Amino acid sequence: MIHTILHRPIAVTMTLIAIVTLGVLALGRIPVSLMPDIDVPRIVVQMSAQGCSAREIEQSMVGPMRRQLSQVAGLKDVESTSRTDAGIITLTFSPGSDMGLLFIEVNEKIDRAMSSMPKEMERPKVMKIGALDIPAFNVDVTGGKPEQTSRLVSNVISKRMEQLPEVAMVDYSGLTGTRITIQPDEARESLSGITNADIEKAISDNNIVLETLSVQDGIYRYSIHFDSQILSVRDIENIYLRHNGRLLQLKDICKVEETAAVRKGIVSSDGNDAITMAVIKQSDAQMNDLQQSMDTLMSQLTRDYPELHFAVTRDQTQLLSYSMHNLEWNLVLGIVMASIVLFVFIGGRRLPMLVAISIPLSLILTLLCFYLMGISLNIISLSGLILGVGMIVDNAIIVIDNILQKGTCNEHTVNSAVKEVVMPMLSSVLTTCSVFIPLIFLSGTAGALFYDQAMGITIALFCSLAVAAFVVPVYHLLLCRKCRPRDSKVNMWLMSFYEKGMRYTLRHPKTMAGIFSGCAVMIVILLPFIPKERMPETPHDDALVTIDWNAGIVPEENNRRVNEVLGHVKESVKASTSMVGGQDFMLSHTKNITGSEAVCYIKCASAEDCDVTVEKMKRYIARHYPEAKVESELAANIFDMIFSTGEPDLQIRLQKREGGRPEVAQTRMVTDSLQRRFPRTDVPPVSTETYIRYRTDAEQMAYYGVTYRQLYSRLKELLGTGNIYEINTGGESVPVVIGGGDNESGMLLGNTITNGNGTDIPLAYLVTESRSEDYKHLVASADGEFSVINIDNASDRKSEEMMEYVTAVTDGSPVKASFRGGYFSSRSMIGELFMVLAVAVLLLYFILAAQFESIVQPMIILAEIVIDVAIVMLALFVFGESLNIMSMIGIVVACGIIINDSILKVDTINRLYRRHGKGRCSGNIALLRAVVVAGHRRLKPIIMTSLTTVLAIVPFLSRGDMGSALQYPLSFAIITGMTVGTLVSLFFVPLMYYIIYRKR
Repeated sequence: MIHTILHRPIAVTMTLIAIVTLGVLALGRIPVSLMPDIDVPRIVVQMSAQGCSAREIEQSMVGPMRRQLSQVAGLKDVESTSRTDAGIITLTFSPGSDMGLLFIEVNEKIDRAMSSMPKEMERPKVMKIGALDIPAFNVDVTGGKPEQTSRLVSNVISKRMEQLPEVAMVDYSGLTGTRITIQPDEARESLSGITNADIEKAISDNNIVLETLSVQDGIYRYSIHFDSQILSVRDIENIYLRHNGRLLQLKDICKVEETAAVRKGIVSSDGNDAITMAVIKQSDAQMNDLQQSMDTLMSQLTRDYPELHFAVTRDQTQLLSYSMHNLEWNLVLGIVMASIVLFVFIGGRRLPMLVAISIPLSLILTLLCFYLMGISLNIISLSGLILGVGMIVDNAIIVIDNILQKGTCNEHTVNSAVKEVVMPMLSSVLTTCSVFIPLIFLSGTAGALFYDQAMGITIALFCSLAVAAFVVPVYHLLLCRKCRPRDSKVNMWLMSFYEKGMRYTLRHPKTMAGIFSGCAVMIVILLPFIPKERMPETPHDDALVTIDWNAGIVPEENNRRVNEVLGHVKESVKASTSMVGGQDFMLSHTKNITGSEAVCYIKCASAEDCDVTVEKMKRYIARHYPEAKVESELAANIFDMIFSTGEPDLQIRLQKREGGRPEVAQTRMVTDSLQRRFPRTDVPPVSTETYIRYRTDAEQMAYYGVTYRQLYSRLKELLGTGNIYEINTGGESVPVVIGGGDNESGMLLGNTITNGNGTDIPLAYLVTESRSEDYKHLVASADGEFSVINIDNASDRKSEEMMEYVTAVTDGSPVKASFRGGYFSSRSMIGELFMVLAVAVLLLYFILAAQFESIVQPMIILAEIVIDVAIVMLALFVFGESLNIMSMIGIVVACGIIINDSILKVDTINRLYRRHGKGRCSGNIALLRAVVVAGHRRLKPIIMTSLTTVLAIVPFLSRGDMGSALQYPLSFAIITGMTVGTLVSLFFVPLMYYIIYRKR
């Protein structure tokens, strides 16, 4: 086939033009997303009940629902958290589960359980989490009157955004609702003898919508509508009441007005009241199209509503832009570096140009395959392409170098040169792909995500192989027929260095064997001492600060305190968004908080400023609000949201030995002892809340003739929660409330209640007040109920010391401790990655054994992995790097790439050994000659391919921003492994081959 193609350069050119045209067209149609469209194997059930304590929600709602949902098939773990006003149940399933069917089953279980739930409870919200449900960015809206701006955002602005074809949904929070309050004039009520019950009955009687009636008029029939629905404040004011022969209007005895509703949460942007909107992208939309459409819409909204200000925050598209920039930069750098390497080692101008053409051609062909296979351009697939660009050029270099070694360039020599290396190149591609494919078997979402990366690299390498085997030979014959290899000073110096190194290696086999054994031992010794984490630390110029004031404050006071803290650091904060109290988001992309908690997003000029600002905030809060609990974390990026388990470094779970959650005092005893034992570790206090308990005196109530229903209705009226009706206008619901007076607890019992005889009875005669303390968050799982102590920013050694200490403290006490957290999950992930490495090595062995028809030769090649892994781990340890997903992938990738050079070298040694063994030389002399000659022939290709790969990755050895910091561990591991692997391929592999075969 290659011989036929060599004679048809025009046909090859036309085919390439057609492929490039199709590839360019496909590029404009490939979806560009933040992440692959996969379902995260989690379902979140949100339950709400305004005014209920955490204990009530746990006992009457969350607990029974959790037990019902524990029966869902395929459930891996279930965990619930109950807090004031709301509860959350998180269901975790095995990766690869059919989340669509599970979503239906969860809803069916909830429908069955609703019969046993409190009647006033709303149906829980059920959310299936997908990778693309993560907001592309947030838009903060400030300015205008809060009520008007809220209506505008919910009814107009969000709808205009959702009309964009690239936007799937706009999720918002921070709306200010309204309510209609009917405040009776007690003096006029007393004179007229009208009670609140009479007012409520009059409103209900006047708010009716009757069935449609019909009347016939000859041959026509007409519908009659009788509508007396209440829709406005004026409608309520004009309601008539007839009492004791007198006709009154409601406005004569009550004050009716529309006011701002009680806010359960507040959103602020740079200190101003705001509404924040989370923009979710359509899965098949182009990210560039979304950005352009949103920019255009923002300009229009700014013109249409000059009194409003729109600010884009938490822009996740920056990471995708960074990856696209990396791909472009890597492409240019790969072409430049490959050209320079070819010019230095081979010379001429046409050969570098030939390699430069092969890189974009392979990439265009790869993108065409992406389109045909339905793979989107996202951060994961782009990372595969970025890695692949450095390897795409290798096959072309090998083909060109082998052609040049033939001395002459004609159809016969080109055909022969390509045939010699095509099978080793195929084997190299298969071995590299076999390293990536096991990554898809990682547990959790990581395995599903790395499918795109594995496919990206696999497609890129096979496309580069096709270009090197079928395109490069044609144009080499056409354009470079007169090109000849030259002996430059660089080549002469390189050959001298290689010969000296080879002589030393062959003369000191025991030293080399000692180095090999030492590397195997080094892996075992270093593994326990290298820090382990899921994701590498990344410098952020933004952060999230979560504040729990540990006090039952209202959202307005919470907001005042947050603005006070942010005002203390305003000089170093470029932008801020704070959320206090309960939020209205439908999706679970934002942390759920109670009325006394707040989440502050801050953005600073640099990562250093951000760290300093966070510490200043913590010190200020500790000084002015010592009871508060403060946690800081990196502002969630797309990688954190997907790969993070949401776990602290160490989570201590406390349970009673007989089962159940321990008392607050028992948990506090453990936290206090931890704080004394580890003063430099941030051990948070127990999060509690104080609640008021009202106890009724049954004897007094019976004596004064007051029923429980009357008492409860009166308390609701005094607290302004006695909704009697809701006016629905469009998508907005406005409650109508009777009462709405002072809800201060100190004055509440100073009011009176009217019994059936019309006598006013002081509430203090009937009710006594007491205050109690309870957990703010009640946590439970399949293992039962427990209290938690979350420890963040704890090193592995510190976590081990704390676990030993807690075990000793609880030994013999009524409380037992168990442990979870990142300390365990990171080790589990690293263990899985080592298992992936082991599976990859087995796949490599099978492929190499099939190629070489030998059981021994694959072992020679794979032996170098031991040295490479040991040196990479040593470099990570020396430079203070951790073992994480990125560094481990770098090790796996390096192992797959470095053996490619050894494959070509062993294949060349085999061919030369068979050839020389049939001639005058025999035995060890023929073997030694084959080893030396093969080393000379493959020296330049090995050096050139290693240099092009390493030099293409060197620019990513920086940590200037989040994207660079994520790439750094991977790049560091690949460069270290490639550098060491090149030396091993040059010297150690030939030595192993010689030692094994000289005895045969």
